Amino acid sequence: MTDLSQPFPVPFLTTVGDFAVAFVLGTLIGAERQWRQRSAGLRTTVLVALGAAAFADLGVRLAGPAGSTRVVAYIVSGIGFLGAGVILKEGANIRGINTAGTLWCSAAVGAFCGCGYSAEATLLTVFILAGNTLLRPLVNYINRRPIDARATEAQYAIHALCDPADVSDVRDLLFSELEAAHYPIREIATLSDSEELVELAATLVPTNAKPDELDAVVAALEKAGPIKTATWTVSTTA
Repeated sequence: MTDLSQPFPVPFLTTVGDFAVAFVLGTLIGAERQWRQRSAGLRTTVLVALGAAAFADLGVRLAGPAGSTRVVAYIVSGIGFLGAGVILKEGANIRGINTAGTLWCSAAVGAFCGCGYSAEATLLTVFILAGNTLLRPLVNYINRRPIDARATEAQYAIHALCDPADVSDVRDLLFSELEAAHYPIREIATLSDSEELVELAATLVPTNAKPDELDAVVAALEKAGPIKTATWTVSTTA
């Protein structure tokens, strides 16, 4: 039990120090997230670090190293629910994965602090900040490079514009032309629909398609009566 004869017992002062370190390190990580206007910013990151530190410290105080081990295990799994809340799916795009990863790492920083490993927590903070800042130029460089079908699995789509009355015939043409070119279709979706024009997109099963073959398919489609214009696009798979 804690010795209450002292106004500030040693374990309490240790806890104060651990919380202070978790607060400072969480602030550093959160300030970078807030600066970039992420969904989980300064306050969220600080609270995650402090909460993890508090639970880890409580585990140490109640059951020693064995208690901290159990608490840290629950922190690792429990923070996943919080991270899932910041991940958003917008159409084919997924946002928030990096933010969720940062929150997860912030919990690790707090757990280190709560267990009394301030130096290790500081080191982890440096690596987290490096990952979110120093790697950005490399990520931007890779993202701006043209998609190379030989280096990545790409997703191709054939787009066709037609009159609303010809939608059924155009669907059949897309199926027949792509089947003749040996490109299986995953789905045909309507991207836009108005009284004048309808845009259909035939998404192919992710594969390594040949641009010249897709150009030939597009040319054949444009020669068909119901189709006004046709083109193809490529994007990376999720």
